[in-house]
Amino acid sequence: MATTTQMSGRTAVLRDAIVEIILAEGFLGVQMSDLAARLNCSKSTLYAIAPSKEQLLVAVVRTFFRRATERVEQAVDPEAPAIERIGAYLNAVAVELAPASPAFFADLERFTPAGDIYRQNTQIAAARIQDLVLEAAPGIDPKFLGVVVRLMMESIHRGDISRATGLDDSAAYRALAELILAGLSGGPTAPTTPHPMKRRKSP
Repeated sequence: MATTTQMSGRTAVLRDAIVEIILAEGFLGVQMSDLAARLNCSKSTLYAIAPSKEQLLVAVVRTFFRRATERVEQAVDPEAPAIERIGAYLNAVAVELAPASPAFFADLERFTPAGDIYRQNTQIAAARIQDLVLEAAPGIDPKFLGVVVRLMMESIHRGDISRATGLDDSAAYRALAELILAGLSGGPTAPTTPHPMKRRKSP
């Protein structure tokens, strides 16, 4: 009989394999019987991970985003200047999302429990960027930029950016990083005042 440790190890291996499948193919169309056949296990083994298909999907999606969040944070050098950490953070997000297919993101939109996990991670990421902006450029309103980042992330999540530009989520996050870094590097721009000699004369 398998020990608890062996079962735990087997569960971890299966969960990792399921993550790879749903990232590549989406998950709403996955049948438990087909999944069991592809993983060379029984359906009862899958139901040992979670008692229903829906709960299994939520558990797997949560595992993916939890691990992605951990790797993103590991990719950010805490000793680097804040502006570099912003770029590193968003580029790491892009790397983590790169394996996710359009089908995966479409299913996140259609399956609320899984979509909620993505939205929660988006909110956390936006708050993280907001904190880094406050550190990197005190002259820039971090609340405003934080809201802009969150709205952009939500637009990426909904597929708006992909439909408008053709960029997938990973590429969109890279573009967002470049946009933020360009803005911060330039710093706040003071309002320009027309030269006195070039002011338009009153009629």
